[in-house]
Amino acid sequence: MATGSSTVSTTYLELSQDGGGAHKFYEVAVDGVVVTVRYGRIGATGQLQTTTFPTAEKARAAAARKVGEKVRKGYAPAVAGGRAPRSVTRRQVTSTPSTARAVAPVLWRFRTGSSAFGIHVDDDRCWVGNQSGDVYTLDHEGGVLARFSLPDGVKCLVADDFWIYAGCDDGKVYDLSSKLPFAAYDIAADVDIFWLDIHEGLLNVSDRDGRLTVIDHEDEHQWARRSQGEHAWMVRADDRAVYHGHHRGVTAYGPDGGGELWHTPTRGGVLFGWQEEHALFAGTAHKVVQRLSKATGAVEATYGCDSAVYSCATSPNGRFVFAGDASSSVYCFDRDGTRLWKLGTGGGSALSMQYRDERLYLVTTDGSLVCVDASEAAVTAAEQGTVPVARDVKLAAALPTYAPATAAVATVAQAPSGSIVVECVRESGRVRVHVVSDGYDTSWNVQFPREIREPGARYVVDALHTAAGGFYRVRGDIRRLL
Repeated sequence: MATGSSTVSTTYLELSQDGGGAHKFYEVAVDGVVVTVRYGRIGATGQLQTTTFPTAEKARAAAARKVGEKVRKGYAPAVAGGRAPRSVTRRQVTSTPSTARAVAPVLWRFRTGSSAFGIHVDDDRCWVGNQSGDVYTLDHEGGVLARFSLPDGVKCLVADDFWIYAGCDDGKVYDLSSKLPFAAYDIAADVDIFWLDIHEGLLNVSDRDGRLTVIDHEDEHQWARRSQGEHAWMVRADDRAVYHGHHRGVTAYGPDGGGELWHTPTRGGVLFGWQEEHALFAGTAHKVVQRLSKATGAVEATYGCDSAVYSCATSPNGRFVFAGDASSSVYCFDRDGTRLWKLGTGGGSALSMQYRDERLYLVTTDGSLVCVDASEAAVTAAEQGTVPVARDVKLAAALPTYAPATAAVATVAQAPSGSIVVECVRESGRVRVHVVSDGYDTSWNVQFPREIREPGARYVVDALHTAAGGFYRVRGDIRRLL
């Protein structure tokens, strides 16, 4: 629908498909020589990109092309506010003071400013994402390295090899592996996301209604199942199965969607899940973590806590099992279920956690990323009342901040030495991306930002890596080739 005066014209379009498909808007405004595009999920503010043209005539022509492209993809004129936004459930949690007699040996604490659920720790960095849409990276000693500014709250952070993804309340999953994040997956509007996992490029989504939805690297629906319970706060995946935790237990499905492999009722609804090679660990509302065999679903051990379990993790091979409860306590058990210690976090309940190199990293209800010294010596000293003075990490004055890639990516006149050229091509009504440079399979697709795909356009990337599913993933910067 076009509106405006003689100098300003705005066209607003929507694409809202029945049966849980797309739920997006696209708005183009022309003001003299300036064209402003706003796009995103219906009901959200969306993202902006502005382009200035030499003349008003060229600006109007460019705007008309953009509108025409969207109309051909199924967008139609609409009235802003006429359709409801996607359903989003923010996890409602309570946190009470710990009853532990001692406080955990916290080495450092970084306050993100908003309640946080997302955490990932790898060889080089710690990642934390909060409900304000901020993802921060830190080194293992707490030095803040960078900030990613995403359009909506971060539900969780997941890793697939060395690719890092953030699942957000706007229904998109952003690839954070390059300097500029980009939307790698777009989840159907009727899916009220609770948790995500990615394995070999396949996105597994669990939701409020107890559904499991699987999407491939090209953002195309593969299969879906509805489990026996609702409120599915756990999904984990490996080569053998996808493991779905909900308020009636854990259900395992074949990775190809072939059907249910097993179902195990748990002691209370599942609120969090962790996996090792041969076992799953389900934290429940009834104060336990239960270890389940991946092969059969049998309950192999139970780890008792004193309040509802919000998160859990293990040391390698499950030698030690850790849990965080609703009463701001953190626990450690041996593999067989014997409680070794219980300590207060000193700052809210742990909503997610990960163990690495004798340290336990927590994200808490007050939005903090907390690094706990989980070595035997440090814990013994803490139980006796001796703990280090926790260092409060401060943001750098000039912290690098990165927002999602849009159509306004940098351009280059020629491909730099060692870089790789890819091209956008139209296939079966969709725009795909294939490699042009020698040495690659030109029939394979490239996982690539949808917002900057344009038939015939070529881009330069720093590196491509082969994924097991038979496609390429981008590493490094993306620039448009003139």
